[in-house]
Amino acid sequence: MFNQIRPAFVITRREVRDQFRDWRIIIPIIVLTLVFPYLMNFTARQLVNFVESYGAPLIGDRLIPFLLMIVGFFPISISLVIALESFVGEKERHSIEPLISSPLQDWQLYFGKLLASLTPPLLAAYLGICVYLVGVYRQVGWAPDLTLLIQILALTAVQALVMVSGAVVISSQTTSTRAANLLASFIIIPMVLLIQAESIIMFWGNYAVLWWAIIGQIIIAALLIRTGVAHFNREELLGRDFDALNLRWAWSKLSSAFIGSANSPIEWYLHEIPNTFRRLLTPVILITLMLILATIVGATQASRFVVPVEALNLDNLGEGFFEGLEEIRFFSIGSVWTVWIHNLRVLALATLVGLFSFGVLGVVILMIPMMIIGYFAATVASAGISPLLFYTGFILPHGILEIPAIIIAGAAILRLGATLAAPSHGQTIGESWLHALADWTRVMVAIVAPLLLAAAALEVFITPRMAILIFGN
Repeated sequence: MFNQIRPAFVITRREVRDQFRDWRIIIPIIVLTLVFPYLMNFTARQLVNFVESYGAPLIGDRLIPFLLMIVGFFPISISLVIALESFVGEKERHSIEPLISSPLQDWQLYFGKLLASLTPPLLAAYLGICVYLVGVYRQVGWAPDLTLLIQILALTAVQALVMVSGAVVISSQTTSTRAANLLASFIIIPMVLLIQAESIIMFWGNYAVLWWAIIGQIIIAALLIRTGVAHFNREELLGRDFDALNLRWAWSKLSSAFIGSANSPIEWYLHEIPNTFRRLLTPVILITLMLILATIVGATQASRFVVPVEALNLDNLGEGFFEGLEEIRFFSIGSVWTVWIHNLRVLALATLVGLFSFGVLGVVILMIPMMIIGYFAATVASAGISPLLFYTGFILPHGILEIPAIIIAGAAILRLGATLAAPSHGQTIGESWLHALADWTRVMVAIVAPLLLAAAALEVFITPRMAILIFGN
């Protein structure tokens, strides 16, 4: 294995040596890396003095680790241009032909470029963190806990890996540096949003959650690397000069994949839908296991976030509850429409975020309701109410249709996102994705939307009556 990967290290040494020889690359990185920590030290000193004057030192203690994370993130973001130019930049400068003609395999060439693009930003990030730690210790006497320091260093590494691996994928698939720089917004914006979420965790003080953020980013980085290796082809890199947006071709591929070989709607339902289910069998199993896991995780949180037992008194669940629902016109066709549209919006959001995360974030969104259900089932169990009765009264009437719809939709979302990392043989990345999109559209139109509509009717007209029938007495 090492003998196979050694040629990639040769490429890495060559690229890193060339980068450190170019003063126009290395000087801005060093200057910004050294200046920014001093700016953060000054900011930390002023903010600590300010909050201590109002008797709130806790805010300062939570702010300094956040600034430490920002110091590590800053060099990675400004050095992203190195990764964006790793392939397309050399192609525009006509310096990649000797490298392409080398006897290296495609994955060795790609991996070597990836390591070369990752090394300078990561070294700069760690240098900035060291400068910041020294400065903040001298100014306010703060030193991080060893676990927190390991988390920050790991977060910096995985954030660098995610951003650089995504940028290298863009560089290997675009035809110009201008296009690569524009597409980089699809990397920077999600990472900024992730930094904001991590900052909330850090200000909350629950640093253990950061381990989950690290694990999640490792998964995303692995999928990005898998995507880059799977789609990298040196012949296509040299031969691709311009990518035109051919909507007519895309629509033709999508519509033909959606219809398949069926000649009528009945034949479409009888033949194409079962074929689609066979392709979704593995994702269906994975989604089912993830939803079960989400329910278990939600149940474990009932002991951490305890609801007072008296708040679970269901004695008033009866005709008065019915009258209240009737006053707001809950039992109406309009309510069915509202519930149905809400569920479709959730699936649309899960699909959208799944496209940018290989389906991972889409699955997370679908897991959240199951976590809530598991939490309430465990909570009512602590009050002496059978969880089986809870599920029968509040979940089963509409869940018997809604949960299978969620599983099927989640499987289609997962396959749609994972197609980018596991392309079909003999198809381009666009063709593979359009076929997966056709499967997603097919199950949404033929199965998921009708099931959710029927489930919405049951949720509006049957579930409240079932709950009152069981708990109203």
